[in-house]
Amino acid sequence: MSTEDGKDPKRYTRLPTAPVPVGMESGPQLDGGLEPEDLELDRDGAAVAHEEWHPTDGTEAPVRASAEPRLAPWALLSAIVALFASLFVGWGIPVAIVSVIAAIMSLRRSGESRAVAVWALALGIVATLYSAGWLVWAGYRFGWFG
Repeated sequence: MSTEDGKDPKRYTRLPTAPVPVGMESGPQLDGGLEPEDLELDRDGAAVAHEEWHPTDGTEAPVRASAEPRLAPWALLSAIVALFASLFVGWGIPVAIVSVIAAIMSLRRSGESRAVAVWALALGIVATLYSAGWLVWAGYRFGWFG
């Protein structure tokens, strides 16, 4: 049943892409995720969370506060690549120096694996020495040094 002007009052009049009202909100809870029975109201009517204090015995796992990216695995990877390259050519010395610097930086950070950082430092130093040896040999071979 349509009227003479072509408008039917029962027909959907909004565009199909129009925003629709939200029946229920979703997302993070603004009260910190506490249940309603855990909340108290202060004199202004604002919700106050009630938490009980309990002593710790120090056996709980420490919470890692920062989510910084780890540097020690990257230092070890670059040291391995530099060592492999230094076995054949001397031009792997920039990668070896970068791996040594990254290993030293990861040793100074608090959340890094010390074993991985020490391995990266050792392999980076060996790769630096091998690459420098190749460059010195090439310098003598081409007459650049005496």
